Order: sequence, then C-alpha cells, then structure tokens
Amino acid sequence: MQQFTTRFTIATQGQGLYEFTRDVQRWVQDCGLETGLLTLFCQHTSASLTIQENADPDVQLDLTEFYARLVPEHMGWLRHTMEGPDDMPAHIKSALTDVSLSIPILQGRAALGTWQGIYVFEHRSQPHTRSVVAHVTGQ
Repeated sequence: MQQFTTRFTIATQGQGLYEFTRDVQRWVQDCGLETGLLTLFCQHTSASLTIQENADPDVQLDLTEFYARLVPEHMGWLRHTMEGPDDMPAHIKSALTDVSLSIPILQGRAALGTWQGIYVFEHRSQPHTRSVVAHVTGQ
C-alpha cells in the first residue's frame, strides 16, 4: 500500500464552478497506482467541492443561479456581516454542499463518469485563491 499527498491551488474570479479535473487526473496518473482511493479536501469555509457535469456549461451557470436564489445576499437577519454581504451566504452554501470528496482509483485514473468533472464551487463574489488538499492511497 502506498500513499501520496499534494495541494491544488485554484484561482477563482467570483461565484461559480471552477473545474480542475485534468490536474487531478494528471497527478493521480503520476502517482502510479492502479487501484485505490482519492480524497480531496477544500481548506475553506466559503467554497466547496462538487462533482458535476462538464459537457454543457449551462449546468454550472444554472447551479450557481440556483444557489444564489436559495441563499440570497442581503438577508437582514444575518449577524456575520463584517466581511461583506456575500460572506455569510457563502458559508451557508458551503455547509449545504461538500468540502471533501472520495473518488475510487481504477486502472490508474480517478473513476469519474463520462461527463463528470471535479469543481471548486466558489461562493464568494471576489476573486480568491483556493487550496484543495489531495490524498491518495492504493497499490
């Protein structure tokens, strides 16, 4: 059994989904494992991770719009407002989604479906640099 870790850095330009599937697949292949388990962990409380369709960009736009409607900015009852009107809604969106993903490794690759991509889901309005820690174990 072998283990490897790395950190992916994803620059975001505001709310939306930012795919980094190719970077993950390249790293998994470089690890040289045939089978195993990949864990990805987002080190932030106002961004999250998701696996979503990567064939039609409208999917990412619709998801961003859905979450904007589900958790709007400028909710008068929010107390955590010192970092701007998008901050607490970003924390809520992150709590509703995932900050970690587990993906099997099969035949030396992350076993994603045909149209699946790995995304950082940025919930803040301003650009950020997001860190995602990856850990893979296998043989």
